[in-house]
Amino acid sequence: MNPAFVIAARRTAVAPRGGAFRAVEAHDLAAPVLRACLHDAGLALGEVDQVILGNALSGGGNVARLAALAAGLPESVPALTVDTQCCSGLDAIQLAVRMVEAGAAQIVLAGGVESFSLAPLRALRPRAKGEAPVFYDRPPFTPWPARDPDMIAAAAALARQGGITRAQQAAFAIDSHARALVARERLRAEIVPLAGLDADAFTRRLTPQLCARAPVLAGEGDVAVDAAGVAVEADAAAAVLVVSAQVRTRLGISGLAVVDGGSVGAAPEQPALALVPAAARLLARHPGLLACVELMEAFAVQALANSAALGLDPARVNRSGGALARGHPIGASGAILAVRLFHELAAEGEGARGLAAIAAAGGLGSALMLQRI
Repeated sequence: MNPAFVIAARRTAVAPRGGAFRAVEAHDLAAPVLRACLHDAGLALGEVDQVILGNALSGGGNVARLAALAAGLPESVPALTVDTQCCSGLDAIQLAVRMVEAGAAQIVLAGGVESFSLAPLRALRPRAKGEAPVFYDRPPFTPWPARDPDMIAAAAALARQGGITRAQQAAFAIDSHARALVARERLRAEIVPLAGLDADAFTRRLTPQLCARAPVLAGEGDVAVDAAGVAVEADAAAAVLVVSAQVRTRLGISGLAVVDGGSVGAAPEQPALALVPAAARLLARHPGLLACVELMEAFAVQALANSAALGLDPARVNRSGGALARGHPIGASGAILAVRLFHELAAEGEGARGLAAIAAAGGLGSALMLQRI
């Protein structure tokens, strides 16, 4: 295999649904991020071999193609949209890595984009005359309804099974926001300003008192899941630039080496845990200390359970806050983790390794390991 390198990584700020990006189409969220990655690396628009973006809610079509054209890339550059729900953005990057490793491409822009604000309404087509369309919020993620739980209900089941209390979840959420606030100015370096927003809009100072007043969404008693421990629906885009060794050498950019990555399937009944086998496989192949880990925080209980299952040092996990402090733009969330990992590792010494991992509905997990060189 040819080695692959990540030499640039940028994102928009993350805006809660109905916020600053409420009128920005998905492709217009992604286009400036794609341009920023190329600008950072000193590459021209016409040098890109492929664009791959994850997206879950745009209702079909090819968002990656729209974004590439909106960014000004030549019409000759192909584009591919990936939908593996929450894993989409990180899976798009994994595909870019595989293309470069296989020698099928030299320069690939990859990431994810999501507009919760402009996601189309979804409805089932009438099957008989006189029937009305039936609107729905989410498609099935398995063929078996009994094994396809609502995400919040699954999180509550995880809290109950693991004995993870509301107080523990609240403490984690408070810490996520606090870390993001401390890092707020530093995070601006990775953010492409758009629609007047150059910082993650949802980050705030949480207190135990505020968390205690958050409405319970699922579960009961001390192990219920409440709104403070759930990442809000959001809009954002993120991308990285994956290149071959030849391109990296030509540009004279150090960047990060791709150590390993991959996706797994797991039990659909508990999708929040699906990232554990994906990450564990990489950790087994490449043992040693991780400088930093970017772990998905769709739910506080998920992050707590996954971190414990993988034996991770809490001080190294989401050092600058996570999705609880930003929001969860589904198709972009995995790509945001990769962008965050890129910038966290850029501040580390040579040889430092880091991991990004995310899980998705239906029992899918994706993980990527990078190394500072």
